[in-house]
Amino acid sequence: MFINNTEELAQNKLLLLYIINKSTIPLSNEELTEFVLEKDYMNYFLIQQYLSELVESNFIKYEDDQDKKVYKILDKGKTTLSYFQARLPFSIRNEISNEFLQIQEEEKLAAEIVSEYYKKDNNQYLVNLKLIENTETLFSLYLNVATEKQAKNLCEVWKNNTEYIYTGILSLLINEEIESRKK
Repeated sequence: MFINNTEELAQNKLLLLYIINKSTIPLSNEELTEFVLEKDYMNYFLIQQYLSELVESNFIKYEDDQDKKVYKILDKGKTTLSYFQARLPFSIRNEISNEFLQIQEEEKLAAEIVSEYYKKDNNQYLVNLKLIENTETLFSLYLNVATEKQAKNLCEVWKNNTEYIYTGILSLLINEEIESRKK
């Protein structure tokens, strides 16, 4: 299936620019393709062709971001989008915006990791470590430490190892409860 209509071709490229721009997190080729296919905006081959052309024309770039390759919109793409996004039907723009808002809300509700510290009057620091899921606090721990460096370190360790620490503490407490019942 080839597109003979240049307006439809331009509209499809604008659609891809719009999706990449609206996404709160950079999308991989698989994620972007799946999103477009689920909405039945265009077929797989057109998606890949247009993405390749957008990269070649420097509207977007496909680059490594942490552990995966993702698309990011470039200034040229943003400028083009600002001039021509009105050519995308309002219903499609609205649908995409709402979809990404919903995804963002779900991610916010899914899990929130809180790590903060406060200086106390006695030159010590109070560290607060929390794990919140769907607005429910699953875990909260307050610790007093002697230095700001220790407080910062605890916060960083918590952010980078939340699941491991949480499950480890839970396991310790459950095992301790079982051992105390045996006595």
